[in-house]
Amino acid sequence: MRFKRTGAIFTAFLLVIPTHFVSAATQEEKLQSEGSYSEKSEVVYATLEANGDQKEMYVVNNFSIDQPGKIIDYGPYTGVKNLTDLTEMKLNNHQVGFTATEDPFYYQGNLEGRSLPWDIDVSYQLNGETLPPEQLLGKDGKLEIHIDTKAKEKDNPFFKNYMLQISLPLSSEIYQNIQAPDGTIANAGKNKQVTFTVMPEKEESFVVKADVTDLEMESIEITGIPASMSIDTPNSDDMTDDMKSLSDATEAIDEGVDELNKGITELHQGAVSLHGGSQEYKKGINELDQGSAELIEGSKSIDESLEQLSQSIGSHSDQMNVSQLQELQKRLTDMANRLKETENHLADLRDRYTDAYDALDKSIAAIPAYDISDEEIQELKESDADPKIVDELVKTYTAARATKDTYSDVKKNLQAVDPALKDVTSSVHSMRIYIETIADQLDKSLDQTNWDESMKKLQQGLHALSSNYKSFHSGLVDYTDGVARLSKSYGELHGGITDLTNGTQELKTGAHELHDGTSQLAQSTNDLPDQMQTEIDQMIDEYDKSDFDPVSFVSSKNKKVESVQFVIKTESIKKEEDKQDDEQKEEEKKGFWDRFLDLFR
Repeated sequence: MRFKRTGAIFTAFLLVIPTHFVSAATQEEKLQSEGSYSEKSEVVYATLEANGDQKEMYVVNNFSIDQPGKIIDYGPYTGVKNLTDLTEMKLNNHQVGFTATEDPFYYQGNLEGRSLPWDIDVSYQLNGETLPPEQLLGKDGKLEIHIDTKAKEKDNPFFKNYMLQISLPLSSEIYQNIQAPDGTIANAGKNKQVTFTVMPEKEESFVVKADVTDLEMESIEITGIPASMSIDTPNSDDMTDDMKSLSDATEAIDEGVDELNKGITELHQGAVSLHGGSQEYKKGINELDQGSAELIEGSKSIDESLEQLSQSIGSHSDQMNVSQLQELQKRLTDMANRLKETENHLADLRDRYTDAYDALDKSIAAIPAYDISDEEIQELKESDADPKIVDELVKTYTAARATKDTYSDVKKNLQAVDPALKDVTSSVHSMRIYIETIADQLDKSLDQTNWDESMKKLQQGLHALSSNYKSFHSGLVDYTDGVARLSKSYGELHGGITDLTNGTQELKTGAHELHDGTSQLAQSTNDLPDQMQTEIDQMIDEYDKSDFDPVSFVSSKNKKVESVQFVIKTESIKKEEDKQDDEQKEEEKKGFWDRFLDLFR
């Protein structure tokens, strides 16, 4: 019975053993053949000095096995470690050989003399003094940490397509009043974490400021990952509608400024016309004032001559002969001719004055009599209008109001000049006619025989003429005094008109420049919706790296690279015993699998 049972067991063993050996033999054959993988990833680990100088680097390679067997990888490694199993790996002339099963395969390759795609510089200032990291430990004061990132080579694919995330863990017991203008500050438990981001193809400089006590510092952690997120094009219809409204508004502003420019141009033309009329008036009133002395002198001479004639005729009428009367008649005729010239001069002056005054009055009337309050002016200054144009508008408005007010004050005096000139001219005309009449009567009297009667009438006429002329001469003196005062006061008014004209010229220039600006603005915003969409597309294209095909960091011969990442850390600034404690704590956190993998590292 026992023999039968033993035989049965032996028979079963014979049946199982061949099957086991066949399966093992098949697996061994597979491992000895050439294998393949579907994809590969690389994680580049780098350690930096506290100032950013590169220290150590290694790469953990991960393969998704498609076909078990022998696989070749490439990289200028100084040494490799199998992180998956106990099988031997071969390294020869930058070529790594290993045997993989169907499970994912990991190995570590150590690199020396290989640079990161970025230059990372970290510097420290304590209380305004730049210090090396080793001199910062335990110090107090105001700390600044400067981090600068630059490209090793601008055409490096990792610099062009990868973003860097820089993190600084800061203990709240050590760091207070933390400032990071270009970064974000987040709570990490009871501590703070400062984070900066460097976009692809960018070189950045960052600064962290804080008040520090008994300085210690954890490692700065830097992660480099591909900016391969796909960015969906946003729906910009609402924005383009707003941009269209803005474009229409700028066009309306341009049209309004164009009307303003035309109005200011017309105002300036009116001011120029006003200045021309004022200039003519000023010239005429000055000529009149300058001629007053000559007019008074001539009138005084006539007055003295008349008085002498009257006295001469009265005292020597019985002794006068024909020749003397003929001389008297000639002098009277000359006097009448001189009065005729004065009359013509006054008439011409009156015509010129009337034309100048009419031009001046129309120009002044053309200036708008707007009453703009100080509050309205202040609102205009606080608006979005060009401050230079606003100032010019206010100055022009002030000058225009001052001109109208001044003109209103002197208008009565200006209006009185024409009637006065008319009265003076009429008086001169009457006296000329009177003297001519006397001269004619005297000429006729020379042919008569009744000398006594003629002399008597002549004496009476000359006496009356002399008396009337004295009154006329006194009025003429008063008139010329008024002309002198008017000429002086009008000089001030003309100065204001000149300032007004200069102001409208500046305003015209400013309005023209403003119109040029609004025209350019309207032209540039005419296709603003299309420009905005183009800018959006360009920004999306700039940061959308979804079409980037990953490449190996260690060798261009490596294919099927799915991803490459960079994990970079600086050395901490701590006491040696604290560093050892941190390493021990890190060791305690590791699980069985981590400790098992460390056997192969």
